[in-house]
Amino acid sequence: MANSRNTQPIEPAIYAHSRSGRRGYLPPQPTVPAKPLDELLPASLRREKAPALPEVDLPTLARHYVRLSDLNHCIEKGFYPLGSCTMKYNPRIADLAAALPGVNRLHPFLPAKQLQPALKLLSELEHDLGELTGMDCFTLQPAAGAQGEFTAIKMIRAYHQAKGNPRKILLVADSAHGTNPASATMCSYEVVVVKSDERGNVDLDDLKAKLSEDVAAFMLTNPNTLGLFEENILEVARLVHSVGGQLYYDGANLNAILGRLRPGDMGFDAVHLNLHKTFGTPHGGGGPGAGPVGVREHLAKYLPRPTIEADDNGYRLEFDRPDSIGKLSAFWGHFLVNLRAWVYIRHLGLAGLRRVSEFAVLNANYLMVLLKEMLYLPFDRTCMHEFVLSASQVKEELGVATLDISKRLIDHGFHPPTNYFPLIVPEALMIEPTETESRETLEAFAEVLRTILEEAKTEPELLHNAPFNAPTRRVDEAQAVRDLNITYPE
Repeated sequence: MANSRNTQPIEPAIYAHSRSGRRGYLPPQPTVPAKPLDELLPASLRREKAPALPEVDLPTLARHYVRLSDLNHCIEKGFYPLGSCTMKYNPRIADLAAALPGVNRLHPFLPAKQLQPALKLLSELEHDLGELTGMDCFTLQPAAGAQGEFTAIKMIRAYHQAKGNPRKILLVADSAHGTNPASATMCSYEVVVVKSDERGNVDLDDLKAKLSEDVAAFMLTNPNTLGLFEENILEVARLVHSVGGQLYYDGANLNAILGRLRPGDMGFDAVHLNLHKTFGTPHGGGGPGAGPVGVREHLAKYLPRPTIEADDNGYRLEFDRPDSIGKLSAFWGHFLVNLRAWVYIRHLGLAGLRRVSEFAVLNANYLMVLLKEMLYLPFDRTCMHEFVLSASQVKEELGVATLDISKRLIDHGFHPPTNYFPLIVPEALMIEPTETESRETLEAFAEVLRTILEEAKTEPELLHNAPFNAPTRRVDEAQAVRDLNITYPE
């Protein structure tokens, strides 16, 4: 293994391959006279000089991007136990469906008569998500889970506003995802944190102390980010509703209860879903996402416009919604992402969806049993789809931190789990195996972790300097922030 820090990227920027005069593609010459540039674009909007774009041929370009893709870790390469993010292998049938010309060339400005199959599909997806969550109405507009949170809280605010008081406070659990307080703040609420008890549940005494008629809602996910089912969820719902508050479900962890338990039956009034975590759609990479929001009937009139409605004449987009919180983004949501979720649901059926949650929970508990003798398990009880370990004892005794362990995992071909979250667990490693991993993979991960912890006892510096086999070595994150440079030198 190399022991020196890499000084050059393994694949240079595309500009390093640029050679003057090279072209990848030349468009055909127009068959009609071209208009003068002055007629197409006023001089005030034109560049004074051409942009400094790279000049490369097609083979060079293709090889550059293939080499870059080889540097990335992906679920097709290896285990990706990123807690709460459900990085699972998704069936490619959904991608094939989204690539069909009949769906991926639809233009959103087509008249409703020409969009009937697409609107029918979206309406069916809204119905299916409602059946799976116990919600009465859905919108597919939100472009991500975080925007779904924002949408649901805006609707809750509109609901309280219609009653004469938008209220001031929004409660979040101390184990909440970071987007929860962010969404609350964006909706002009004061965030108040509710503590967890010794079993990892919402502390009922703390919740009671912080409830009042100023509380608009309590944002909660179940199971929570500790991977634990809220044992007192019905009492939590009763308490929140007793002061007129709403109970909001962060759907990031729905993979654990899919097809078996519905948030609506627990007492939740609104829910957002991460289609990329639960329903087989793309995850991450900065591409299009989807965070549908479902609500109970009393919140339905505040759904963003347009909604999809049906009558004897077919399906239509309904814009006449005077109580709506408004439009969220351009067009009507990410159609091809929602299409993938529709395919995933029909591909598996209810029995298949139940097996998703069955194996997600089984895999997590099996791996937890393998690992809890190696690292401290703060909440030693049956988990759901994920669990949280702590390396605090390893750090105290050997000086090896969670980050060191995770960096060393990279050398063994495993993506690290989530580090240092939730914040209530010191030196946390949040691990989610998902339902798509085999027993052999889980056992291999456990054996590698055992090897790394043995190295921590005998060669701690090895862990401090890991990774060695990655395209780049460990970066100085503090220096990167102080000296941020994302430009390519001319």
